[in-house]
Amino acid sequence: MTQVTDHGGGVRSLRVPIPDNPLGHTLVYVVDTDRGPVLIDTGWDDPESWDTLARGLTACGTSAAEIHGVVITHHHPDHHGLSGRVREASGAWIAMHAADTAVVRRTREARPERWFTYMAAKLTAAGAPEEHIAPLRQPRHRALPGLSPALPDRDIVPGELLELPGRRLRAIWTPGHTPGHVCLHLEETHPAQLPGRGRLFSGDHLLPGITPHIGLYEDPDDATVTDPLGDYLDSLERVGRLAPAEVLPAHQHPFSDAAGRVRELLTHHESRLTALLALLAEPLTPWQLAERMEWNRPWDQIPYGSRTIAVSEAEAHLRRLVKLGRAEAVPGSDPVTYAAV
Repeated sequence: MTQVTDHGGGVRSLRVPIPDNPLGHTLVYVVDTDRGPVLIDTGWDDPESWDTLARGLTACGTSAAEIHGVVITHHHPDHHGLSGRVREASGAWIAMHAADTAVVRRTREARPERWFTYMAAKLTAAGAPEEHIAPLRQPRHRALPGLSPALPDRDIVPGELLELPGRRLRAIWTPGHTPGHVCLHLEETHPAQLPGRGRLFSGDHLLPGITPHIGLYEDPDDATVTDPLGDYLDSLERVGRLAPAEVLPAHQHPFSDAAGRVRELLTHHESRLTALLALLAEPLTPWQLAERMEWNRPWDQIPYGSRTIAVSEAEAHLRRLVKLGRAEAVPGSDPVTYAAV
């Protein structure tokens, strides 16, 4: 059954499934405007997901052919996957922050072999064992999901109102989960008169019961050392000061008290950094650190792909500790190990 929730004030959400994923679904928001409905995110590019989206739009009294525009919080395939198909059905524009558009462009232009070569090199440098790296060197016989995402045709400019006739929707740049992640502040009185400043479509930046993945985001052709965890923590504080009456996230469920949730997440990451410093009493590679970090299951039960993601998150935390002067790379180590200062 298609699940549609009416949030009032011309905003509804559709639960669009994510295949074989414990998150279950993406909440796609349908926002009424004077020129027709606008979607915030679209869901995973999968036949069942498309059918669910189409049924949900019908239940809202509209259709994919009537969509005026698509606003993407970030480029991940469970958010941006169906955008191209919506545009084909309707001629809708697609808007995304330029930093994530650059990721989309690289993804479209690079051959999959280049990505696997890059990942193998990154994991080797992180101290991954050969049995984890070897599959990346194998020939690929099928395309991976998300390698041909739709190229957006509009930029989301932070701080500016989006062109949604009859609505006031302002973009808030919140890098961390991705370099171009945006939250979208609906600067209108809450339909149920809840206290606070409007409503916030938070994407994956602020979720009620999940800490979003903070890994590395970088261009293989750019040697800049990024600090995604630092970016995320700064972005959290920015959203906390916004004080929306209600948060409409892309997963789980809407919630109030954004400032309280921000405080919980800031405390969580500070506690995690402190715990990692204790682990770094001895020099460790990013892979060794990931093996020892606390996850939602023991390391030997974490699937192959999730281990790669975990190592990326471990390295993001290491970069934050190094930038804060609380850890440093051990000179001459290969692969590079890190130790607390």
